[in-house]
Amino acid sequence: MRRVAILSLHTSPLAQPGVGDGGGMNVYVRELVSALAHAGVDCTTYTRTWDKDLPKEILVEPNHKVVHIPAGPVDLPKEHLVDVVPEFTDNVLHHINAQGGTDIVHANYWLSGLSGHSIKHELNVPLVSTFHTFARVKALGGDPEPELREKAETEIIGCSDAICVSCTEEERQFIELYGNPPGRIEIVAPGVEHAFFAPGDKRGARKALGLGDGPVLLFVGRIQPLKGADVAVRSLAALNRKDAQLLIVGGASGTDGEREIHYINSLIDEFSLNDQVRMVEPQAHHMLSTYYRAADAVLVPSRSESFGLVALEAAACGTPVIANAVGGLLTIVEHGRTGYLVPDRNPELFARHMATILDDNSLATRMSFDAAERARGYTWSFAAARLRRAYADLTSRDRVVCK
Repeated sequence: MRRVAILSLHTSPLAQPGVGDGGGMNVYVRELVSALAHAGVDCTTYTRTWDKDLPKEILVEPNHKVVHIPAGPVDLPKEHLVDVVPEFTDNVLHHINAQGGTDIVHANYWLSGLSGHSIKHELNVPLVSTFHTFARVKALGGDPEPELREKAETEIIGCSDAICVSCTEEERQFIELYGNPPGRIEIVAPGVEHAFFAPGDKRGARKALGLGDGPVLLFVGRIQPLKGADVAVRSLAALNRKDAQLLIVGGASGTDGEREIHYINSLIDEFSLNDQVRMVEPQAHHMLSTYYRAADAVLVPSRSESFGLVALEAAACGTPVIANAVGGLLTIVEHGRTGYLVPDRNPELFARHMATILDDNSLATRMSFDAAERARGYTWSFAAARLRRAYADLTSRDRVVCK
C-alpha cells in the first residue's frame, strides 16, 4: 500500500469552511484524501494545531488519519505562520519517521510547500505540490502578496516533482506566469459529492430556510475583498427589484475580514437594501446544498479563482452560476448554457444576467438541467484516480533536483 504524507499547515481539512481561513481548500483536501483512502492509499494529513483541546490524532476513516502538529501558539495569525514552518517541519518529520516513513509528500498551499521542500530532501521522496492559489495570479486580480511568498513559490516550483492544477485554464495561466517547471504538471480537477449536491425541490428548500416565493440570489464564501461579496450587493442594487433577496453565506476571513463586513453593511445601507439582504453565518458543508437549491442564481464575483468549488457545487444542484470570467470559473461555467461569465466583475452586467434568468423560466430550466449534467463529470473518485497514477509514476522516476 502506497503511503502519502499530506501537508496542510495553515488550515485543517476538518475545519468549518467559511470560517477564518477555512474554504474550498479545506473541502478539497478532505474529500480528495477520503477518495484516495477509499482507493487503498494510506494517507496521513498533517495540519498545525489550532486549538489546545484538539486530540493529537484523529482517524477519520480507514487509511485516512489527521495529525495535529504543534507549531507556535494556537492563535498565531496567518501572516506569521511562515515563522513556524521549521518547527512544523521538524515535528512532521519526527512523526513520519516514527511511523516507518512515507512514499510521497504532497503539499497544499505555499506554506506547506516550504515544509514539503525540506521533507523531500530529508527523506529523498517525491514532492507533489498543489498551490490552490499563486501569488502572481492574485496580483493580476488586484491582491498583491508579499515578495517572500512569490520567492518561496518559485523555489517550491523548482523542486516539485509534480505540480497539480485544477484545469487547463489554470495550467495555461501557470505556464504564462511561471514558465515550464522542471517537474510534471498534472491536471487534477476537484470533484463534488453528488450524494449531497444534486438537484432537488426548490420550494422545499425555501421552506426549510424560511424564504418566500420571490427571486433568491446567493453568495457563498469567506467575507474578504478577494471573494467579492460587495459586488453581489451592488449587483442586487443594479437589478432594482424590490421582490429579490440576496443571501450572503460566510464569515469574516483574514486581516480585512471584519473591515469587509463593515463595508458590505455600509453598502446595504447606502442602497437601502436592508430588507433584501440576509447575512447568514457559515454553514456545515453538506447544508449548503439546501441554499443552492433554494436560489435562482449563485453569484461568484471573485477577483481570482483557481477553480471555484462553490460554482461547481451550485451547478451540481442545478442552479445557474453567474461568475467573474477568471481562472477555473472559465472551465466550470459555460456562458449562455449553464450560467454567465462577466468580465471585470461588472455589477451592471451581473444584474442584466440575473434579470435574464429571473424573467425567462424556460431558459432557467434549461440552464438548470445543463448545469447539473455538466457537473456530473466531476467526481472525487476520478480526481483520486488521476492522482494515484501520478503518484505511481513519480515513485519510479528520478527526482527533480533543485537548481
